[in-house]
Formats: sequence, structure tokens, C-alpha cells
Amino acid sequence: MREYTTTNSNPFIDPSHEVWAWEIPVYLFLGGLVAGMMIISGYFLLSGRWRNRDSSCYVLPALSLVLLSAGMFALFLDLEHKLYVWRLYLTFQVTSPMSWGSWILILVYPALIGSLLLALPAALRERSPGLEKLSARMQAQPSLLRLIGAINIALGIMLGIYTGILLSSLGARPLWSSALLGPLFLVSGISTAAALVDLVAKDHAERDLVSRADIGFMVTELLFIVLFLIGLMNASGVHREAAGMLLGGPFTAVFWVLVVGLGLLVPIVIQSLAATHKIRHTAVAPMLVLVGGLVFRLVMVSAGQLTHWTAT
Repeated sequence: MREYTTTNSNPFIDPSHEVWAWEIPVYLFLGGLVAGMMIISGYFLLSGRWRNRDSSCYVLPALSLVLLSAGMFALFLDLEHKLYVWRLYLTFQVTSPMSWGSWILILVYPALIGSLLLALPAALRERSPGLEKLSARMQAQPSLLRLIGAINIALGIMLGIYTGILLSSLGARPLWSSALLGPLFLVSGISTAAALVDLVAKDHAERDLVSRADIGFMVTELLFIVLFLIGLMNASGVHREAAGMLLGGPFTAVFWVLVVGLGLLVPIVIQSLAATHKIRHTAVAPMLVLVGGLVFRLVMVSAGQLTHWTAT
């Protein structure tokens, strides 16, 4: 692959060579968040928590549909030829992550709708007796309930991993050249989803469950980040230069302060203290996790586009 290079540094002539702006990080964040919500909602369905009308599985499908649509809109804004987006669905390219992602996103919508009908929100139950009867019939079929729950978990895992593979498949950017990006983005998405459930949960036991689980997700995410950086530092010189973007380069402060520090370490401490009843539960930790998840994707997309295989 040939890269476009220039010696011109006049911002009035060449203001930017950036390919991806804010739309892609926002899409990756919302996609990962929805993926995590699908996994959590599917687990709640399979574990029987849907029997409790205060369970978050009565909120997550509708919220997921809204957030996924917002993410898709951000992705649509990034498209250069918007009127031809339908052509993505005239073919399926097995070796193309973007083709996989396009079809996964289409499959996610009916899965979320099925989950929504199964765990119908109170507002829809009150306004539509017909939908309430349909929901009751669906809940009376254990096999259908298990199927919808399993499909949501499976598609959630696929969507969450895809948000990382989308970057790692672009080998022209050394910072993204890691097989760990898929699992890292998946765990990060589940962590942000657990944080959101922590904020919206009405049932205290369920809130405690996801907040405790999120401690494990955040620790796992930290481990993946360390392994990701170690992998880059032990690869070629180009990969070490790419890692330098986060280790002494222009994104170091934002990454280590906002993502690792305030987005992971501080919430781990707060949630651990709350779990052991040393402090009261607070919304601060989950809010920090959500902000950290968004900043993480902004940093990865922006820093990755500045890394390349050519000599500096």
C-alpha cells in the first residue's frame, strides 16, 4: 500500500489529512455499549430475571434500539457516498470485516425487537393491550425465551468484537495492528454497558450484581490494555513508534489520565469500596466508566490514524 505523504505543513493549504473524525469513535462506542447491553439483557432473560418487572431487561432493549440507531446515524454521516449505502447489502464478502459488520448490525435489530416484545416496558404495556398479550404468550414459551436470550448474547459478542476488528483489520495503521483489539473492545463494551445498567437499574440486588461484575470487567480491560501495549513494544520498530503515541507521545496524558486513571482505576476503587459496604453506592463510578469508554475510542481512532509504516 502506498501512503500519501507531503512536506507541506501550511494549515491553510493542507488543513487535514484525517480520514475518520468524531463519527467513527462515537459509532464504535455506541456499538460496543449496545453489544454489552445485549449480552447483559440476554443473561437476565436466561437467568429468569425477567420475572421481576423491575429488572433492567425491561429497559435495555428499547434503550439499545435508540442508542444503536444513533450510532448508525453517526456512521451514516461518515459515509462519503451516502445514497449508495444500500449496496452493502447486495453482497456478502467473507473476508471483509466491514461486510460482516454491516450484516451483524442488520441482524441485531430483529434480535432487539424480539427481546423488547418479550420484556415489554411498562409504558408499552399500558398503552397497547395487544402487545401485552403477545408478550405474555412469548413468556409462556420457555424455548422461545431461551432462544431470544441466546441470540442476544451471541449477536452481542459478535457486535462487540467487530468494533475492535474493524480497526485491527486496517493493517496500514500499526497502532491498530493487534489481534487483542477485538477482545479489548468487547470487554470495554460490556464494562460500559454494566455501568449504564448500574445507573438505570431499579432493583438494588441487580444493581449490586452488575456493579460487582463490572469490577471484573474493568480489571480484565486493564489486563488487555497492558498486553496490547506489551505486544506493540515487542514487535517491530514501527509498532514501538505507534505505542509511543500512548507512552510519551501526544495522547499520553489523555489516555493515562482519562481512560486508565479516571475511567478504570478510580471506578475500580470506588466500586470495590461500595461492594464491601465501606462507602455508599454512588453514580460517580459508572459515569466515569462511560466517559472513559468514549475517550478510549476517541484516542484509539485519532492516534491510530497518525501512525504509519513510512519513515518519519
